[in-house]
Amino acid sequence: MAAAGAARERSAPTGLLSIGQVLARLTPEFPQLTSSKLRFLEVQGIVTPSRTESGYRKFSASDVERLRTALTLQRDRYLPLSVIREQLDEAEAKGEGRSMVAPRSIAPGARRHRREELLATTGATPQLLNDAISAGLITPSETYSEQIATLLGGIVTLARHGIEPRHLRSLRQNAEREAALIESALATLLRRPDAASRGRASELAPELATRIGEVRGMLVKQALDRVLS
Repeated sequence: MAAAGAARERSAPTGLLSIGQVLARLTPEFPQLTSSKLRFLEVQGIVTPSRTESGYRKFSASDVERLRTALTLQRDRYLPLSVIREQLDEAEAKGEGRSMVAPRSIAPGARRHRREELLATTGATPQLLNDAISAGLITPSETYSEQIATLLGGIVTLARHGIEPRHLRSLRQNAEREAALIESALATLLRRPDAASRGRASELAPELATRIGEVRGMLVKQALDRVLS
């Protein structure tokens, strides 16, 4: 991480930007971004801005692109910053840093599907989609996000093995309980009015969700091992 940061600092072009200028560029796309969140992203190794003799942070064009990529991945794919940092550093080491910001490659969540497109993309039948809506797995809408397309694709696969949407109601209920558990764990941060605390909660929530998912997956595997042994 330090080596990647040093490389970014050495390769930073002239025309560096202040925190205020970076915010002016990024907040139209990420309204929740604040100077505190920028500093937090620096601490997490997403960017390593250069410093003036007076200690002011200065961001290069590549820093801004890394920030845009990281914020998009965090928003649309709910990835923890540690994973995002690794992906950014790996892409940069391969000379692919700027290619990662292409909207098609990192932000499929920005695409919206009409019902017919959703069915065609996932291979779902109209009845299966209706069943998923009736089971509370999908909220009916005029258009659907790429995340919903991924969810419905999984439902299609399960349906081929006889696992129908009505069988998945307990998964939705468990997901709501897990979200409540995370909310409870972050209650102290969420009660604070400052942006830094809210930003920290936004960062921790997907990481906690990932860890809970890992534990759940291991528990399911253990249960399957008992069934199949």
